[in-house]
This record gives sequence, C-alpha cells and structure tokens, in this order.
Amino acid sequence: MQKSSTKTKEYKFIARKFIKKQQAGLQNIRTFFDSEVPELTANMKTRLFLVWGLLIASGLGLGLNLYNLQIVRGPELKKRARRQQMVAVRPFMPRRPMLDRNLDLVAIDRPAYTLYVHPKLFGKSREYVAQKLAPILNQDAEDLEKKFAKQKSGIFLGSNFSEEIADRIYDLRLDGLDLSKKYSRFYPQQKLFADVVGYVNSDRRGQAGVEYSQEKLLERSSKTLRISKTGKGTLMPDYAPQGFFHTDDLRLQLTIDSRLQRSARTALSKQIKKFKAKRGAVIVMDAWDGSLLAMVSQPTYNPNQYSQADIPLFKNWTVADLYEPGSTFKPLNVAIALETGSIQPNDVVNDSGAIKVADHTIRNAELKSHGNITIAEILKHSSNVGMVKIIQKLNTPTYYDWLERMGLGQAVDTDLPFAVASQLKTQEEFINSPIEPATTSFGQGFSITPLQLVQIHGALANGGKLVTPHVVKGLIDGKKQIHDSPNLPKPRQIFSPVTTQTVVEMMEIVVANGTGKAAKIPGYRIAGKTGTAQKASKSGGYRSDARITSFVSILPVELPRYVVLALVDEPQGAHAYGGTVAAPIVKSVMEALISLEKIAPSQPLN
Repeated sequence: MQKSSTKTKEYKFIARKFIKKQQAGLQNIRTFFDSEVPELTANMKTRLFLVWGLLIASGLGLGLNLYNLQIVRGPELKKRARRQQMVAVRPFMPRRPMLDRNLDLVAIDRPAYTLYVHPKLFGKSREYVAQKLAPILNQDAEDLEKKFAKQKSGIFLGSNFSEEIADRIYDLRLDGLDLSKKYSRFYPQQKLFADVVGYVNSDRRGQAGVEYSQEKLLERSSKTLRISKTGKGTLMPDYAPQGFFHTDDLRLQLTIDSRLQRSARTALSKQIKKFKAKRGAVIVMDAWDGSLLAMVSQPTYNPNQYSQADIPLFKNWTVADLYEPGSTFKPLNVAIALETGSIQPNDVVNDSGAIKVADHTIRNAELKSHGNITIAEILKHSSNVGMVKIIQKLNTPTYYDWLERMGLGQAVDTDLPFAVASQLKTQEEFINSPIEPATTSFGQGFSITPLQLVQIHGALANGGKLVTPHVVKGLIDGKKQIHDSPNLPKPRQIFSPVTTQTVVEMMEIVVANGTGKAAKIPGYRIAGKTGTAQKASKSGGYRSDARITSFVSILPVELPRYVVLALVDEPQGAHAYGGTVAAPIVKSVMEALISLEKIAPSQPLN
C-alpha cells in the first residue's frame, strides 16, 4: 500500500513539472512574437498564437489523460486486460478404467465420433459419396443418397463411431464430411459385467452398478485453471502450469473374476431356457473376506447400448428385490437352535407329516411323513414339520432377537447401489402370533434379498462371522499397488465355530444323498440346501402357479470358504424344484470355481 502511494506522488510531480514547462513555453512564444517578429500584423500574431495554444492544450490534455489511465484507472484497466488475455480451462479427464480381479479390462473411456454431412460442400456427386460411405457405416447407399437430397447441410449420420471407423472416413478425403470427437464409456465384455458395473450415460454420469456407487473413485479430479491466449483466441500451452495436463494411472479393480462370471452366466442361461423361467441369478462369495467372485442375473443388457434396454434391467435384483428364501433358510435356523442350546446335534424329532399351529396346519412339501429323524435328516429331507418342532423349543422373543442379530429387517452393507432392507414382522406381531415363528422356521413369512442370504450363509462358512459382501477391491496403480481400498466394517461374530462346522457337516448330507444330489462333485465334500418356495401374492397368501427355486452350497466342507447361490424365478414344469433347476447350476459354477481357485480334492478320486 505504501509503495503504491509513493508511485502516485511521483506521477503527480511529473505531471506538475510538465504543466509548468508548457506554461513557460507559452510565455516564451509571446515574447518571441513581440520582439523577434515585429513585422507580423496583429491578426497574424493572433492566429499563430491560437495554433500554438491548441498544440499546447492538446499536449496538456494528453498528459492529463495519461495521468487518468495510468494513475487513476490503472489497476482497473490492468485487471480488465488480464481477463481478456486469459481463459478459464478445465481439461477433460478420462474416467478411470475398471478391471476384474485378474486385471482384465472391464470398462474404459475411448474416443467416439459423430458424423454429419453437408451436401452443399460435396466435391463429388451425392451418389459417389453415398457409395463410398455405405460399406463403412454399414448402411444402404440408396438410403444415404436420399438423405443427402433432403437438405443442404447438417445431416446426422450416426454417433459413437470408433477410431477405426473414423480413420476409414478420413481416408476417403471427401469434402463435406464433418467428424466431431468426444469420449464415451466402452465395455469390451459387453453383457458379462452389466449387473455389477452398470453404465455411464451421455452426460458421463454413472447410472447403475459400480459406475454409480463408486463415482468418486472413478472420476479423476481436475481443477479449473486460467491460461493465456493469443489475440486470435488460441491457447498458449507454454504458459500452462506444470503438470496441468497430467493424469494418474490409477484403475479401479473389482473382486469379480470374469472367467467365473462367464461360467455362471452360461449355466444360468441354460437352465432358464430349459425351464422357460422368468429370470434367475447366481452369486459366488469368498466368505473369508466377503469379496464377491461372481454376480450375474438373467435377463441382462449390453451397457454399450443401454438406451435400447428395458429400464427394470438396470436394477440388480439380487440387491434390490426381496423374496422368501424358503428351505435355504433352514440351516440358519438350525444354527440358532444349536447356539442357544435348544437342541443338540444328535436329537431326534418325530415327523408325522403334518403339525397344527393355532388354526393352521403345516405339512411337508411332498406330504410325506418321515417318522423319527435326526436334525441332519430334517435338512436332508427338508422337513417343514421337523423345523417347526425345532423352533418351538426356542423362546420366541429370543428367536426374534437372533433373527435381528443376523440382520433381518435391515439392508446389507455393500458397495453395490440400491440395496433394500429385508422385511420382518414387528416384534409384537411375531411374538403374539404362533404361526409367525412356525412359518419362519422353514423360510416363509419374511423376505430378504439374495445377497443377504449369501451373507448369512457366509457366517456358516467362515466360523460364524457376518462379513460385508463387496465387489470393489480398490484403486490399483501401474505397479499393482492398491490405493483407496474400501474401509469395510469389522466382521461381526454371530455363531461359534463349533456350531457352524456342525451345521455345514449336516448340510453335506443334503448333497451326499438328499435333495441336493444334483450338485455332487466326485472327490469333493460339498454342503448344500435346496429351496422351493411359493411366491407371495400381492393380494395376500401365496400363488399356486408360481414358485422360486434355489440352491445354496458351501465348499469345501473340511475347510469351508466359498458360498454359491443360484435362484431361478418361476420355472415351468411339474419337476421344477430347487434340486432339479438350481442345483445343476451350482454344480457347474463350483466346477469352474474348483479349477480357477485350485481347490484340492477332499479325498482321493476313485
């Protein structure tokens, strides 16, 4: 501030000195005319004096204007000049690529081109241009020629053309072709990852899947900076700040294995087609840490052509839709009963084929009675009556507390978007109605998402801990170092390891010689449970014409780690059950999993 004041004083001093000199000069002129040029007439003297006066006044005006511009308005004009010389620029930063667990490319930004033509600028005939463009654009030449005849300029011929197509168009060297470049998201594996990855819209915003939920990790941060430009408006990159155009090499790595994903989708599609089902899904989770190795649903869509897909397909129904799990929930109820001491592993229950609860009669699915059976045999035969008798041994408020402890009534904490909360009756309704705990014992009367069922079964596979299912591993750099890995909640212990291993070994009987025999793989000990549940009707009760079949497995039994779930919604046919529809899917997925993860046989192969 002191420095600016000193400069102002200096300029004022110079201005005063200039004015005094001008005044002295004017006086000298008068003396000159009076003494040196006496022969001039008074009229001539007056005119000369006026000319000199105008010159001096102009000089004085210029001096005052200079003072005004440099001293009075100097700071303001300097700012205005800087604004005119500078331009605010926010450089385009490509969205970070996405990789699977094996570093195979899942999603990437790539150049895309839009083509417009201007027939009035054609240097060749419309017919010639149409003939040259038709094979490149995969369009009919006659149709192109008709388009060219409709208007003289600005005819849109297509967008999202690849660099290869653009290069072929450039190579034609034809006038009147206008290719504009932008970037678009590309999914090289097309439908394979759609249920997990989602898609990016034309505004470059994620709309589903990881593209939506992990927007902050996928978007590279870029600051708006001011750069000098020439008088013609051209940017002067030499004056750009250092590192202005730098982008990092970080990529988002997923836990999904594309090979396992492909195997799961193939097996699922086959069974859906065979049983003319409405839809289906497969989930594979590593229960030791909650990482999802595969997650597919069918039908699906191609994220490269999302505008052509049905909107409901954008929602991953394994996370966003509820269903009644049926018999696949029975092993979890057995675990609760064992953990509370309400039953012992060797207890025997009499299954008469039907049991009356309040005003309702509950029967086994195939209307069979099994007599005196062990707890393991209840799972083997999927006995509803046996399960009701087990749960009747529990204190109802205690049972309800255990259901809440497992997460029922809550949404799964996951990095996938749009997860919904499971539904459980209120504690008052549950306790005051004997039929509620009875139906819950065999997996009906409440609803959860497929992902939550996998999460809870994961607790049976990892020694009793509830882990967080997730698909994001973190950002990985060029040296394969992980950055910004997800901060997952600490696993929560809900069952003891003794209880979980006991239940897993009981589930092994289901695969060995029970309803899940279709999932048997020679040489491997596999635990499993089938489920064939009636679908709830919107008007209340259950639909007689619709069921959802499922099969959940845990392997290997001797060292449980992986959980595989397959669901098929509304399969058609008299023999459409969990053991016939879903179990074969799980078997195919487990065979691929065994190969990829190099899981050793449980016993020597015969």
